[in-house]
Amino acid sequence: MSVFLIKAAQLLLSLSILVVLHELGHFIPAKLFKTRVEKFYLFFDVKFSLFKKKIGDTVYGIGWLPLGGYVKISGMIDESMDTEQMALPPQPWEFRSKPAWQRLIIMLGGVTVNFLLGFFIYMMILFVWGEDYQNTDDVTNGFGVTKTMEQYGFKNGDKIVSINNTPFEETDNISTHLMFRKTESITVKRIDGTVETLKLPENIGTQLFEAGDIPALSPRFKFSIDSITPDSPASRAGLRTTDKIVSIDGKEIIYFTDFSYAIKNRKLATVSVNVERDSKVETLSITPTEDSKIGILTNSDVSSFKVRHRDYSFSESIVSGFSVGYWSIKDYLAQFKYIFTKKGAAQIGGFAAIGNMFPPTWNWAAFWQLTAFLSIMLAVLNLLPIPALDGGHVMFLLYEMVSGRKPGDKFMEYAQMVGFFILIALVLFANGNDIFKAIFG
Repeated sequence: MSVFLIKAAQLLLSLSILVVLHELGHFIPAKLFKTRVEKFYLFFDVKFSLFKKKIGDTVYGIGWLPLGGYVKISGMIDESMDTEQMALPPQPWEFRSKPAWQRLIIMLGGVTVNFLLGFFIYMMILFVWGEDYQNTDDVTNGFGVTKTMEQYGFKNGDKIVSINNTPFEETDNISTHLMFRKTESITVKRIDGTVETLKLPENIGTQLFEAGDIPALSPRFKFSIDSITPDSPASRAGLRTTDKIVSIDGKEIIYFTDFSYAIKNRKLATVSVNVERDSKVETLSITPTEDSKIGILTNSDVSSFKVRHRDYSFSESIVSGFSVGYWSIKDYLAQFKYIFTKKGAAQIGGFAAIGNMFPPTWNWAAFWQLTAFLSIMLAVLNLLPIPALDGGHVMFLLYEMVSGRKPGDKFMEYAQMVGFFILIALVLFANGNDIFKAIFG
């Protein structure tokens, strides 16, 4: 099976699980409050359904357009825009006839399930598979640093001892702390054994994001060429897989971080690359792409890393899984400060970007890890106060509960239309970014 099909199958299965359970979160409280649910659909049934069956008052079905799913609740202005029903007198089984607190619970049911599901999956991942991690002594060659981190005193070969004076084990998670969490200081151990505490500014994450210096600190491993992409800058310049890159623009290359630093921070469009070939040193001129790539794959020196493993008892997995879920939510919310920038907007991706996050081979641990994150992401996005999303309905319900006045049906219709067009625009923009990247790289 091709990589595309494997990733597409994982994406489809993950979204199906999340959508069905999200809609079930609306369906169950609606039924408990004796509210009629007319439809329960996985995917959208524009014009026709792949499958449908009516049980009681509800039609259960699968649509052909895999962009989500929905429940149609009687007496509610939603994406179906069923204005004919709303023109009739309210019935006791309709959503609009229920007390505001019941309607609020129904609307919050979907995101509540997604949050709980995310926490539950994280707990089960730790219980079933445990987790791999590294501490400062496991990165034998220390870290390579970016130009931004150099400005604050970091040096190649540094090892991380603590963050904010708290001992830090999970060194592979350092970028998350720098980008999304308050990181005031990092204590490092130098190559010569000395220990130094380095202060960081409050906006270090923004600086790294704008400079494209992510990851900011990368474990160092010996650099060697594994393969060269056909018709790439390296291929066109005559670089060979048997070549050993000695220096770039006069800077010695030993570790991969030396190589990536030299390419990214080049002074000119073209770099001068000295390679050792057949016991001789030859010089090649290579023009990297705009995103500082020359088209080579490297060998990873596994001896440079030691990976530790930690198993969890059931009770330990509950506590640690809750912590993972909590930080996933906080870190995801912290990303919004980057999204609402010109550079951040250009990096927003649609279904192709999400699909590419799944591994190229079927791996259940990785599948559930990403599904847990997507569940958290779906819950957070659905809480945005945009009409047509759950958060929009919640916003109007809270207004009603505080003011004692229900927004008029016409207002809700127009708000729903505006929200729907906003969502369509966002979907088109995100997937348009995917198409642009696929064409132009």
